[in-house]
Amino acid sequence: MSKGSPISPSLMAAKSTGAPKAPEKVDRTAEAVVVDAAAPLSPVLGPNNVVPPTVMTGSQAIVRSLEELGVDDIFGLPGGAILPTYDPLMASSMNHILVRHEQGAGHAAQGYAMVTGRVGVCIATSGPGATNLVTAIMDAHMDSVPMVAITGQVSSGVIGTDAFQEADIVGITMPITKHSFLVTDPNDIPHVMAEAFHLASTGRPGPVLVDIAKDAQVGQMTFSWPPKVDLPGYRPVVRGHNKQVREAAKLIAASSKPVLYVGGGVVKGHASAELMELALATGAPVVTTLMARGAFPDSHPQHVGMPGMHGLVSAVTALQQADLLITLGARFDDRVTGVLKTFAPFAKVIHADIDPAEISKNRTADVPIVGSVKEIIPELTEAVKTQFELSGAPDLDSWWAFLGNLRDTYPLGWTEPEDGLSAPQRVIKRIGELTGPEGIYVAGVGQHQMWAAQFIKYERPHAWLNSGGAGTMGYSVPAAMGAKVGEPDRVVWAIDGDGCFQMTNQELATCAINNIPIKVAIINNSSLGMVRQWQTLFYEGRYSNTDLNTGHDTIRIPDFVKLADAYGCAALRCERDEDIDATIQKALEINDRPVVIDFVVSPNSMVWPMVPAGVSNDQIQVARNMTPEWEEED
Repeated sequence: MSKGSPISPSLMAAKSTGAPKAPEKVDRTAEAVVVDAAAPLSPVLGPNNVVPPTVMTGSQAIVRSLEELGVDDIFGLPGGAILPTYDPLMASSMNHILVRHEQGAGHAAQGYAMVTGRVGVCIATSGPGATNLVTAIMDAHMDSVPMVAITGQVSSGVIGTDAFQEADIVGITMPITKHSFLVTDPNDIPHVMAEAFHLASTGRPGPVLVDIAKDAQVGQMTFSWPPKVDLPGYRPVVRGHNKQVREAAKLIAASSKPVLYVGGGVVKGHASAELMELALATGAPVVTTLMARGAFPDSHPQHVGMPGMHGLVSAVTALQQADLLITLGARFDDRVTGVLKTFAPFAKVIHADIDPAEISKNRTADVPIVGSVKEIIPELTEAVKTQFELSGAPDLDSWWAFLGNLRDTYPLGWTEPEDGLSAPQRVIKRIGELTGPEGIYVAGVGQHQMWAAQFIKYERPHAWLNSGGAGTMGYSVPAAMGAKVGEPDRVVWAIDGDGCFQMTNQELATCAINNIPIKVAIINNSSLGMVRQWQTLFYEGRYSNTDLNTGHDTIRIPDFVKLADAYGCAALRCERDEDIDATIQKALEINDRPVVIDFVVSPNSMVWPMVPAGVSNDQIQVARNMTPEWEEED
């Protein structure tokens, strides 16, 4: 709440060893936060201009606060309870993008934040407008995306009376935000807005909700800037404990089968360059989770792949056979571990994370290190070098020989469909190869998501966006839209399924009208593909309610080419292998409007490798009923 109530208990943390730096601007090429070294540290984002006391309405204060916080782009949809704020927004220098559904605004803010490192901003009205944001807020919470959602609320005098379009959005979102504010006094607006951005962008990033009553928007207040940020108990730890770092270095020096288990926190923490230094210092193999694709280059010889349910055999087995997991910004998610009690049974665990709640939550850490990976990894690298000088570097030759044999024996590939239709893996692989590593690839959820994670080569962070924790169908198109707004000079692909695409394709109108030329590749297998795969494997091919009638030899409702044309997009269809490259090239040449390609592919292609749910990672399958055979390293 905005009237001095304490921060949520989940935000409590140990006393910080240093104030966190609030990034004002992200250098997207150097992967570093740029701040003025001469300026004093402030928890208030933006240039910290001094604005003398000025009388204005609460709505004007909302807009002015956003401007002073350095916001350039907002995604939103107006309605009655937020209408007072949309009036002064019209005169603002900020770029407001009118979406067609509030969920689209939320995912767009996520995509924007993911590629820029800045806080994404979305705005909606009360009631259903606010509840339409809930899916995106939950998605941002699961994937630690810095986002501020601003919602209008009915006037404070009728809150709790079931007024028209009233919803307790603070109560609804409390479990899925870092904090949710309710503002009923217009004088609270500046400090609440500053606190919301500070919370969203520091510590473990995440979404923050600011719900503002209509009478607080229209009421008079005195605005001044910068405001005082007062968040009792919120002191994220940034630097790792020196003793723990030294203990971690000792474990690394004593290990013969170490693995750098890299999670999405390394991407969120802008620590890819630091990770490279640690990898080179240790010589250890690196696995990057679904959320960490691009944190370490795929082309690097120390990269052994993505682990997890659909991970590479080499990556999954590296974790299973390791004697030490150097875990950086990862959370031992069930999609990585499989059956937890059988995961990495021989390994000791070093676990570094900004969120103390993640340490030992799922797997007990032998050496826990709380802090920012941006700070911890360089400290660990220096400690490792010092320890190696004292005790010598471990001999990893036999470990690498074992993993190298796995990489050679079980490379990624696919079986050509027997129905004569294109393999979806080929389509996605060629999109990545023809676009290159400087592109941005945004996936929906399902088979196409896994294929995009597997078959596109990621050489840099912030090139891969997906809904990892929540698995939200409909994420791709609006998140790609937000990514393109944030990085207008990069090629942005939304790689979507025919099921996911139908949930949020209305945002094509937003893209066309606002000159946001994303490229959409619909991997059209005429079905809810991942659900169909499970029905094939575990339900004896009983395809209950998974046929969408959009693909080959169906009634094609909708016809995606006609739909795209109606939305003002360039519309293409590709149904043959020999046309794949030419179709992609044509899409890459069109940059004056969005492009939608209907890639008609086989419904029978499946995602391999696969660890079936409920079994150990040791039972990974490379094809149906085919489990790898290997000899464990002596």
